[in-house]
Amino acid sequence: VALIVGIIGARLYHVFSSPAGGPVGWEYYRQNPLEIIAFWRGGLQGFGIFGAVAGGFLGMWLYCRLARLDLLRWLDYAAPGLILAQAIGRWGNYFNQELYGPPTNLPWAVYIEPAYRLAGLEQYETFHPVFVYESLANLVVFGVLVGLSLRARRRLRDGDIFFAYLIGYGIVRFGLEFLRPDAWRLGAIAAAQVMALIGIAIGALAIMYRHRSRPAAT
Repeated sequence: VALIVGIIGARLYHVFSSPAGGPVGWEYYRQNPLEIIAFWRGGLQGFGIFGAVAGGFLGMWLYCRLARLDLLRWLDYAAPGLILAQAIGRWGNYFNQELYGPPTNLPWAVYIEPAYRLAGLEQYETFHPVFVYESLANLVVFGVLVGLSLRARRRLRDGDIFFAYLIGYGIVRFGLEFLRPDAWRLGAIAAAQVMALIGIAIGALAIMYRHRSRPAAT
């Protein structure tokens, strides 16, 4: 249930986005509504992780409510696998030649074929592999979440691992959006940075509130 609703949420986030210089966005889908359900087009750029998280959360909430399961505990089960999947999935951007950063001549720069270069950057050949940066950073977050679940088990409350995921991934995404020339912007800030800050705030406030209100069971 979480997977299905998460995919729908990821697609809707992409459909309503307006990436700078990107091939498709809300204006395109508004004029071509049938393309909204064409999930197989657009590669990984046809989905948005924040929509996936929101949709997955909704799906899990619905299922846990009907099955009378502890939502926060199940979110903890899902969080490490989610960030690991994100780390692996980012390599799809390499094969699709998308979600790269500004031009660079650094030794680890990635070559982008002319057909996949953003408008205004056609004269450049190599770019920052932002998808690699995020993949590696997500692996670090994965390690932190697993480490917390193993080493700080007695001090954790249900939901802490998920809230830590929101904080960890929020920090990663907020920083890397500065390297995204195609970022969907809301004024002077990237939309993903707004979402990242909201996630960080929710995660931090939830952990502080729940640990101040009553100590974790020992």
